[in-house]
Amino acid sequence: MSKYLVIQLARFGDLLQTKRLILSLQQGGNEVHLCIDRSLVSLASLIYPDVRVHGIQAHGTTTAEEVLAANLPLFAAMQAEKFDGVFNLNFSGLNFAMATLFDPAVVHGYRTEGGQPLKDHWMRLAFRWTRNRRTSPLNLMDFWGLLAPDPIVPEAVNPIAMRKGGGIGVVLAGRNSRRSLPVNMLADCVQAVFEAHGGPKVTLLGTKAEAQLGSQLMRKFDGPLLQRTENLVGRTDFAGLLDCVGALDVVLTPDTGTMHLAAHLGTPVQAFFLSSAWSHETGPYGLGHRIWQAVLPCSPCLESRPCPINTQCLNVFADPKFLKILAGKFDDDYPANVIGQVSMLDAVGVTYMPVFGQDDASPQRKDQRGLVAERFGLMELASIGDNAQAALLFQESDWMLPQDNAGLAGDL
Repeated sequence: MSKYLVIQLARFGDLLQTKRLILSLQQGGNEVHLCIDRSLVSLASLIYPDVRVHGIQAHGTTTAEEVLAANLPLFAAMQAEKFDGVFNLNFSGLNFAMATLFDPAVVHGYRTEGGQPLKDHWMRLAFRWTRNRRTSPLNLMDFWGLLAPDPIVPEAVNPIAMRKGGGIGVVLAGRNSRRSLPVNMLADCVQAVFEAHGGPKVTLLGTKAEAQLGSQLMRKFDGPLLQRTENLVGRTDFAGLLDCVGALDVVLTPDTGTMHLAAHLGTPVQAFFLSSAWSHETGPYGLGHRIWQAVLPCSPCLESRPCPINTQCLNVFADPKFLKILAGKFDDDYPANVIGQVSMLDAVGVTYMPVFGQDDASPQRKDQRGLVAERFGLMELASIGDNAQAALLFQESDWMLPQDNAGLAGDL
């Protein structure tokens, strides 16, 4: 039996998107440890009951000295475990520093060797394909999952999403406001989905920071929708959120941690993706989910940069044609600048099939996905329509230099 450590120092959603890697490492009775920010310890214990969780202070500190002082006993305890493999998943200064606790030979992902931060070959490939995020071939769940020596099949990650009888859950916003719908727009979308589902119970979900948004949204409702809505924004702990989301018929949401929680629980998702959110990177995992991906020539953008066109990708979600689709009234008059997608699984992992709308990047993404599949022996290499896609992923340094030193080649 082997002992593994996964270091995942990002946020709520990333914790859920580490599931394929963790389940893969647990195969054969292996012991898996998980290092996360201490704010997520209770959630991680619910999601991964058979994993030993280490909560460190990863966020909220301002200096390296504060990080060291807050976490030194935990660092020492993890170092003493003598792990057979350490999977270090985040490109951050703290992750690179933590890598020094372990023998570089057992660290996968991001490591520090001889005082120099290095990326594994798999990480370098991802940095290359994300230069053009529109053609990104892998969901983050699969990217991390394929680090495992023997990844589980995609079908074994999340259950098929099915209605549970508890009505509609509405997640008010994500961490970045540009990736979320304004209150007026969200109210119209909720009304449409309410009609499509025959007027069931509606539950508003969010953190205490979104309490004002919840009150504003309630003021936009009237009639049966208002009467059937319960506002739980800021009123659930992680255990309560699991119980609520696991009983719903559908979760209406932007790209959020609660979206990934719904997929984990087998609750259907209808997700709004816009701005910097791109479904092929961080969409809900598993079968039975719908994604509405806003697409403009600039999609997906960088959320760290101001939008020069006043977030025009929002406009599609107010389009009467789109609201008609949400209400379940499909016809051939589809709205522009949006791709309607359903989640699918193949040998590599999750992908998203367009039901309507134009995905111009699909041929290039398919070629890159085929190259990834061949690299891991998941399928024989299909015919590549554009050899330039291979050049985007693979460079001479990948085979001319020893694997351990390829990170020094400056290929990024």
